[in-house]
Amino acid sequence: MRKRTRSARAAACFGLAIACAALAIASPAGPAVARDTGAQEEGDWLDPPAPLDIAAVFDRPASDWGPGHRGIDLWLDAGAPARSPGDGVVTFAGQVAGRGVVVVSHPSGLRSTLEPVAASVTVGQRVTAGQAVGTLEATGSHCAPRTCLHWGVRRNATYLDPLDCTRGYGPIRLLPLRQ
Repeated sequence: MRKRTRSARAAACFGLAIACAALAIASPAGPAVARDTGAQEEGDWLDPPAPLDIAAVFDRPASDWGPGHRGIDLWLDAGAPARSPGDGVVTFAGQVAGRGVVVVSHPSGLRSTLEPVAASVTVGQRVTAGQAVGTLEATGSHCAPRTCLHWGVRRNATYLDPLDCTRGYGPIRLLPLRQ
């Protein structure tokens, strides 16, 4: 009888450990959905890559693989220039799933993704804030029948709301009054 109790207890502990591990992996508080508020320092601020005429806002997914909108869409006419939102280096300029994509890595560690864009820049090229990196393509725009530029921002593996990183639109911070 005593042997069965120990094995039952061991099995229960093992089952509990498995359940806890599964919850830790699936937990919304886990690293997969870290709640980064965007810009943290002055060097993180970006400028919109096109006029700030928003077609769709950021919708943070509940998990890395879940549905959501990992950026914002800006209304823009096909053929209009897509501009770098900040100084940086082009780390990708090519096709992904039939769409032209340009990725600019900024000195602060943020990365901007612009699509669908016919690139006018090459990988390794240094760009400045406001510099044209390509033109908006009509094909691949998910705002049909109109066209829009999708702007995504990431810090490492975490998607951020581009507006939280946009100069003049970032998160509100309450500061104590100095007297």
